[in-house]
Amino acid sequence: MTHPAPDAWLGIDLGTQGVRAVAADSAGHLLGAGTAPLTSDRRDGRHEQDPDEWWRAVCAAVGQARAAGADPLRIRAVAVDATSGTVTLTDRRGHAVTPALMYDDGRAAAEAEKVNEAGEAQWTRAGYRRMQRSWGLPKLRWLLDRHPRAAADGWRLAHQNDVVNRRLVGHDVPADTSNALKTGADAATVTWPEEVFAELGVPAEVLPGLVPPGTVLGEVSAAAAAETGLLAGTPVVAGMTDGCAAQLGSGATAVGSWNSVMGTTLVLKGVTAELVHDPAGVMYSHRSPAGTWLPGGASSVGAGLVAREFAGADLDRLTAEAAELLPTGLLRYPLVSPGERFPFVAPDATAFRSREAAGSAEDFAALLQGAAYVERLCFDYADLLGAPATGAIVLTGGATRNPVWNQLRADVLRRPVTLPRHAQPALGMAVLAAAALDGTDSRTGSGDAAGSPAAGGALDRAAAAMVRADRTVEPRDPYRSAHDEGYVRLVDLLARRGWLPEVVAAHARERTAS
Repeated sequence: MTHPAPDAWLGIDLGTQGVRAVAADSAGHLLGAGTAPLTSDRRDGRHEQDPDEWWRAVCAAVGQARAAGADPLRIRAVAVDATSGTVTLTDRRGHAVTPALMYDDGRAAAEAEKVNEAGEAQWTRAGYRRMQRSWGLPKLRWLLDRHPRAAADGWRLAHQNDVVNRRLVGHDVPADTSNALKTGADAATVTWPEEVFAELGVPAEVLPGLVPPGTVLGEVSAAAAAETGLLAGTPVVAGMTDGCAAQLGSGATAVGSWNSVMGTTLVLKGVTAELVHDPAGVMYSHRSPAGTWLPGGASSVGAGLVAREFAGADLDRLTAEAAELLPTGLLRYPLVSPGERFPFVAPDATAFRSREAAGSAEDFAALLQGAAYVERLCFDYADLLGAPATGAIVLTGGATRNPVWNQLRADVLRRPVTLPRHAQPALGMAVLAAAALDGTDSRTGSGDAAGSPAAGGALDRAAAAMVRADRTVEPRDPYRSAHDEGYVRLVDLLARRGWLPEVVAAHARERTAS
């Protein structure tokens, strides 16, 4: 007797440098994966991509996943994540009519001031008080100023994954409150702040509807099936931001747990029972499909500098040489691009070294160490706001391929860190797709509402079943005092430049001394 193959779930990750598609079964076994590159246009503080390229890359990545063993007949649902705060305008057919303004595009500084003046009370209730110029709403206002006929012409705001979801189902889709958070969506009420938008001159006609992550948006259309090779009728589930997707893919869904993603940039996400309020607007909270809150933030520090500064270098050799030099007295603040977003907001922040490096190995060691110090500062900032920062820490992202960096991060954080076996944002979306259809046999996706206690149980069940720990790295006590000293020195340098508020610096010093 032939037994039916177990269910599978497809997650699609729209990243900065490329698209990744991963199919996994309900036990977390990877059935097939594919990738396709994306190109960016960066200049003068601006960062754009071509939205049409997203769909082409999705089709290519899904095609590779199918060729690698992902059987479309087994895939019960698909979910898509995206970079947080990336927006564009689309026409009535869902085609982009403007370039996409990416998550770290900083052109909307003046618009951000207007947004914060009009909506401070609303943003305070949402937990972050102020929007940053790289967020979606300031950039939407910038786009509308340059396209005053957008509403009359039927143009519509679309976040990055809205564009792909629209192509998948073949009709207009609502935005998920995770990707729409930085565009002003109220995650608690699943509504747009109409009064604030009216004052800002944002027409209601350009806004998509809103749904919680984990909501079924529709089914893969015949046209999308022909382009992607997916089965027509496969449910498409509302996703989350890439940072939230990485958190689900790490298995960090329990209250008090944290996921730290070191990729091109650093993203830190935790889980709290209650909304964390940040009067400085540095940390913001997404709403989990489980009904809990996901506080965190995205830094401009990260591994992106490795590819830029050490292109063509033998990274294995550099890593081995760097390991002999750590801890190093050379301090680096390794910003990938100018301006910082987390754990402090400083639009004028720039990368720096405390002195010239003695050689490439020391410079590389200082880069790894500096990123780890900023990561520690993020945890200290979370603690300052009252978020539980002492729970389990799961590391994910491209940097985890470097074992020296993993050990360094455990040493600097003074905490054990766990590395999952297959953690990645695309797997997180497969987990979300599985949770959305938990206990549902039909392809309609009907079931418990996202954010309900039952939905929370479904997410925990899916994460527990599909995410496996690979190893745990313990901190080494002999290195503690040297890293404590270096960390405080970097904190002092950031404070002296006027970027890091003294209250944050003082709290970091206090926690170091404890």
